[in-house]
Amino acid sequence: MAKVKGDIIIDIEKCKGCELCAAACPQDSLELSRKLNSKGYHYIVKIEDNCTGCTNCALVCPEGIIKVYRKTEKKKEQVATISNVTGDITVTVNS
Repeated sequence: MAKVKGDIIIDIEKCKGCELCAAACPQDSLELSRKLNSKGYHYIVKIEDNCTGCTNCALVCPEGIIKVYRKTEKKKEQVATISNVTGDITVTVNS
C-alpha cells in the first residue's frame, strides 16, 4: 500500500479561528496561532507534519479558505534489468 502524504495551505487573513478544522483533523495537525491576523482573529496553523490529505479540514471550513494537497509515495519497483553488457549502451526511460 502506498503511503499518502498531505499538505494544506490556509489563507490566514480570511481565517476567523472557529477551530472546526482542528476538531475535524484526525491527525491533530492543526491549532490556533497565538498571533492575530489583520482582522484581529487568532488563525489556524499547521503544527505537525503528519497530514495525510484527508480533506476533513477543508470540508468543514465555513470560510472555504483551506486548500489540501495530496502526494502518494509509491514503493520502489524494478522497471528494468540490464545485464551482460559488453559495449556502449544507451538507455531511455519514459515515465
